[in-house]
Amino acid sequence: PAVARINNGSFGCCPSSVLSAQNQLQLQWLRQPDNFYFNQLQPKIIQSRTIIKDIINADHVDEVSIVDNATTAAAIVLQQIAWGFAEGKFCRGDAAVMLHYAYGAVKKSVEAYVTRAGGYVIEVPLPFPVSSVDEIVKEFRQALRRGKQNGRKVRLAVIDHVTSMPTVVIPVKELVTICREEGVDQVFVDAAHGIGCVDVDMKQIGADFYTSNLHKWFFCPPSVAFLYCKKSTNNSDLHHPVVSHEYGNGLAIESAWIGTRDYSSYLVVPKVLEFINRFEGGIEGIKKRNHEYVVEMGQMLVKAWGTRLGCPPEMCSSMVMVGLPACLGISSDHDALELRTCLRDKFGVEVPIYYRPPKDGEEGGVVTGYARISYQVYNKVEDYYKFRDAINQLVDNAFTCASLPIS
Repeated sequence: PAVARINNGSFGCCPSSVLSAQNQLQLQWLRQPDNFYFNQLQPKIIQSRTIIKDIINADHVDEVSIVDNATTAAAIVLQQIAWGFAEGKFCRGDAAVMLHYAYGAVKKSVEAYVTRAGGYVIEVPLPFPVSSVDEIVKEFRQALRRGKQNGRKVRLAVIDHVTSMPTVVIPVKELVTICREEGVDQVFVDAAHGIGCVDVDMKQIGADFYTSNLHKWFFCPPSVAFLYCKKSTNNSDLHHPVVSHEYGNGLAIESAWIGTRDYSSYLVVPKVLEFINRFEGGIEGIKKRNHEYVVEMGQMLVKAWGTRLGCPPEMCSSMVMVGLPACLGISSDHDALELRTCLRDKFGVEVPIYYRPPKDGEEGGVVTGYARISYQVYNKVEDYYKFRDAINQLVDNAFTCASLPIS
C-alpha cells in the first residue's frame, strides 16, 4: 500500500478471488494428482480455451493454444520459420521483418531461430516521439520493400500490437493488410499487452498468429498466455518447444501437457471472467476507463513538468509515455535504470524509465527521459500525484542523474 505502483504493464495484477481459486486447484492436484490428471485437467483447459476463443472472436477453439507467456508463443512461431530454412523450404537470405522497438526477448528469439538458420532480419525504424499512424505505416512499407530486394522473399513479419518500451499502439490491421499486399508469407502479431488493453478481434486483424499474455491486463496469475493460429494457415509444423508425450497431436494438445508442472494459472480463466464481469461493461468497460484515466494522468504530468506525451492519446492504450524534465540529465540507459531505482527506494514510486538518445541536430534542453505510466483498476489519482511530487522534489533539489552512484 505504501508504493505507488503505476507499472501494471510489466507484470500485471491478480485479484485475491482468483488467487484463492488457483490455490484450490493446486490443492486438488496435490491431494490426488492421478484423478486430476485423468479427469479434470484437459476439460478445464478446454474450458479456458473456449472462453478465450469467444473473447478474441476466433472461429474455432482449435485455433487457441494456452502457453506460458508471449515469449513461449514467439518461440513456437519462430521455430517453425527456422525449420523452413533448415528443410530447404526457404532460401538462405530470405527475410523476416520486425519493429525496432520489438520486445527484447522476441528480438533474441529472432536472433536464435531466424538469423542462425540463415534468415536476413530487417528492423523497421520507428520515430519516437511519434506524431501519427502514417509515420509508422510509411516506415513499415519501406522495410518490406527492402526485404524483397535482390529477389528475396519476406517469410515472416513480426508486428507488435502495443510496443513495450517506448509504448505506442501500432496500427496492426493496416500493417497486416500491407503484408498481404506485399506477399509476406506469414504475419505474427506479438500482443503481450493485448487482451484487456486494446481491441483484440482475430477476424478484423487477420494475422496468421497472434499472442497475448493473460497475466498483464487480464487479471490472471503469472504466467499464462494464448497463441492464436489461424486455421487456414498451414500449421502442421507448429510444435511446442518442450517435446512431451502429446507431440504430433496438434499444438493446442501439445501445449496442454508438457510434463508434470503447475497448470493452475491456465485453469482460472473462468474465475477471472467472473471477476471482470463485476465491473461495468466487463473487459470493454475496464479497457475504456483505463485508457481515459491514463491519458488524463499523463496530461496532468506533462503539464506539471512542461514536457509532452510520447504519442497522441489515440495511439495510447492503458499505458502512455510521459516526458520527464530535461534538467534531470538522463543521458544513458544506466541513468534511466538508476533513476527508476531511486524513485522506488526513496519515494515509493514504481515506474519504468526510458532513455531516448538525442537526435542529430538537437540542442541542449531536449527531453531524453520518458516514464511509462500504466493505469489499472487498482490505481488511484494519488499514485500519479505522488510521482509528480517526487520528480518536482528532485528538480527543486537541483538533482541530476550525474549524482547517482555508479553500480
